[in-house]
Order: sequence, then C-alpha cells, then structure tokens
Amino acid sequence: MFRKVLIANRGEIAIRVAATLQQMGIRVACVYSDADRRALHVARADEAHRLEGNTSAETYLRGDKILDIARRNGVDAIHPGYGFLSENAGFAQACREAGVTFIGPSPEAMRAAGDKISAKRAAERAGVPTVPGWLGDADDGLKGVFEQAKRIGYPVLIKAASGGGGKGMRVVHEEGELQSSIEAAQREAAAAFGNSRVFLEKYISRPRHIEFQIFGDTQGQIIHLFERECSIQRRHQKILEESPSPVLTPALRDQMGQAAVRLAKTIGYTNAGTVEFMVDEQGAFYFLEVNARLQVEHPVTELRLGHDLVKTQVLVAAGEPLPFRQDELIPNGHAIECRICAEDASRGFLPSIGTIARYAAPSAPCVRVDSGVHRGSEVSVYYDPMLAKLIVWGRTRQEALERMSWALRRFVILGVTTNIDFLQDLIAHPDVHSGRVHTHFLNEHPDIGQHEVHVPTEAIVAAALADRLSKRGSSSNGKQGREVSETESGPWQSAGSWRNG
Repeated sequence: MFRKVLIANRGEIAIRVAATLQQMGIRVACVYSDADRRALHVARADEAHRLEGNTSAETYLRGDKILDIARRNGVDAIHPGYGFLSENAGFAQACREAGVTFIGPSPEAMRAAGDKISAKRAAERAGVPTVPGWLGDADDGLKGVFEQAKRIGYPVLIKAASGGGGKGMRVVHEEGELQSSIEAAQREAAAAFGNSRVFLEKYISRPRHIEFQIFGDTQGQIIHLFERECSIQRRHQKILEESPSPVLTPALRDQMGQAAVRLAKTIGYTNAGTVEFMVDEQGAFYFLEVNARLQVEHPVTELRLGHDLVKTQVLVAAGEPLPFRQDELIPNGHAIECRICAEDASRGFLPSIGTIARYAAPSAPCVRVDSGVHRGSEVSVYYDPMLAKLIVWGRTRQEALERMSWALRRFVILGVTTNIDFLQDLIAHPDVHSGRVHTHFLNEHPDIGQHEVHVPTEAIVAAALADRLSKRGSSSNGKQGREVSETESGPWQSAGSWRNG
C-alpha cells in the first residue's frame, strides 16, 4: 500500500480525498497556488507544497511542476480528484514514466475514453446504442459536412471530440447556421482542449441525462454501481443529481448497466469512471460519453451503497482486486446532491467573489456536506465557484426531497452571494417532485430563483452578533478594537442568498 499520496487538486475534492487517505493510514501531501495559501485543503493535509502563481494554467494544470514536487518529496502516488489533470492522459503517462502511480484509469483507457469519437466507435463495437450522427472525415470537406447534416436531419448538434462541460458544442437548427457554428465550435474546442476536431449528432430535444458509475480493477473485473440522474443542468453543467433515476424501470436499468460494462470492457477500463447516456421521451437510450475520472456527484452512489469510492480507487491503483462483486451491490433508499456555488442566480449566475464572513452547514442524520471552505475563506476569480456539495439520503424519493429542502433552509453562507435560494426554489418545483425533468428543464423554467432575495431579521442579527463577538475576541487578544463604519462592508451588508429556516 502507498505510504504517501499527493492530491493534485484543491477545494472540497482535495479535502474529501485527504480524509479517506488519512483514514487508511496514508500520509497526505497537497499543492496550493498563491491564491490558495490559506485554503482549507492546505490545513487538512499533512504537508503542503507551493505552486507559484494564481491561475489554473500557472498552478494546478502544471503537471510538470506537480510531478517534480512528487519526486522530490517521496510521493508514491498522485490522486488527481476531478477537473484539472484528472482526464489528462499525458499526465497519467508522465506519472507512469516517473514511477509514480496515477490513481485513476490507465493512459490507454483514458485516451480511448477521452476522445468522444473513438469512444463512440468503441460503443458501436460493444453493441451499445449511439445517437445517429457523423464522426468526421478530413476528406469530406465542408461540402461533405453539409451533406452529412442533411442526412442526419436538422436540428443537429456539433460536439467537440475532446473535453466536456459544453465547450465546443452548438445546436444548429437550419443549414444557414451550419458553417458559422462549426467554425465557432472549432475555435472554442481548440482554445479549451487544444483539439479543434468536431463531429455531428442528431439533436434530441428533451432528453434525460443518466450516467452509470463503473469500476474496473487490474485483474479484469469490471462492474457498475448503478445509475445517477443528472438531467437538471445549466449550460451543460450539472445542478442536481439523484439516484435512483425516477424514470428507469428495472428492465431498462439492467440493460443500461450491462451496456456500460460492455463498453468499459471494450476499452479495457480500470479504476473509477462513468458511462453517460441520454434517454429520450420514448424510453430509448443512447451512449453519450465516458468520463474517465471520479465524478463530482460520487457521494450520491456512496450514500446508496455504503462504499467509499475513493478508498476503492486507492485499492485498485495499488493492484488489489475490487472489494465487492456485482451481485453484492444492493442499493438502498434515495440520495440527492446539490452543488452550493458562489454565484448570483438573479443576475445570470454571475460568479460572486469575496471573503466568507459566516459559514454554517446543516447537520443531521442522513445529511452530508462535502465542503472546501469555512469562515474566512477567500472566494477568488481564479477557480470554479463551487463551495460545497450538499447530499442527503431518504428511504424514499419524497423523503429525500423533503430532507434536502430542510437542509438548504439551514445552510448559511454570508459574505458572498450563493445559489442556495435558487436550489430551494428548484427543489420545491412540482415538476421536480413528480420527476418530469430533462436537460432543458431550466431553460423552460427561467423564473426559478429569479426573485428578490429577502434577508430575514434573524439573519441580520445573527451575522452582526457573530461579527461583533469576533472583533471583541480580537481586541481581547491585544489588538485594538474598532467600530464598523456605515460605509464599511460587514457580513450583514453582503449577506447574499440566505433563507431563514
């Protein structure tokens, strides 16, 4: 087993991975940018190493710097978390060549899964249904692209061959939009992923997005850990995730799970990942893509199955077999996850930056919070605005929804604006309760969260009291206390989104 693991990430996922590693008796090393020098993940690690700079390109995306730190500090393995270098096959290969274990898929599996065109071809070989489309051919030229789009039938979807998150993606409703849309998608894909290749798919207007968690070990065993539904999205970014999906029948769940495993076997997949599908309004499912990493929403699966997926990642990377078989996995109850982000839903989800002046997460049985911040944390412009993940479990879907609503009402973050009010409105929506959702749900309901935020008197009093007590404590420690001027920004003046429970 590994003696020391470096976490090549930041925020809540770095803290979440560190907790499991430390429980396993493994020493945790972390890296941090200048902007993150006082971040919570630095305090939670056993040792911390600076990456000079602030931006992702200067720091967490610098695989060469991170590998150099690993070599100089006796690191046995690197856990990439999600985002940043987690799906970078070149980095995984560099780790292998440096004698440092990459806790994730092999470089070969990552290349096969990470390129959407090759992954779609692998799905076809595995007999997995795919969306009708055109995978691209340099010899076809622009005229050939027009012919293929006409064959598929408008509307068509242009997709980047690499990456994700909606970058390099355009919906084209008529032939006159095709050329400019392709050029725009190629520019965006080249800037985001260093690869301008795109392909075409038939656009499915109201699909559900359902992914299956997969796991493979080095002994050749590959299994799935059931599904998560991620249909509620904004600009192709997931907002709410749940399991089980309210739309899957036992027969369809079994078909999709088997399809995910067949595809994983076709590409020789190891470690954690997801096979993502679209399900149309008639109940037909189609392969979408493979995410070759641990997912943001993995706690949903952990709550239903009772297994630590990060621990399983570490065991598999160390050469051990999967600690469970397919027939041993028995899901229990219903789990839902919401992403708590520093953004203003009433202003087009603009990111919010500043210092967190008050942080109080809900605490109760069957409520889990994976957080990357605390009081005093700085929310900067340099990184993703997600602050925490709120995950709940219930015996039924209704109980889970009620528990999520309760927990959101008791999640207090002051100092920056958050999406907590938006999530509360979303959870209360009747179509969410009935399970009538799809990937364009938020586009069809633009009024969700679009109301004037009312900060209750209780919140103002609590924030003012906490601030005054903090200043009194500073004064008693030998520092000069002072009054807050009317123009100075205190936590009650920058309360952001908050509701009284």
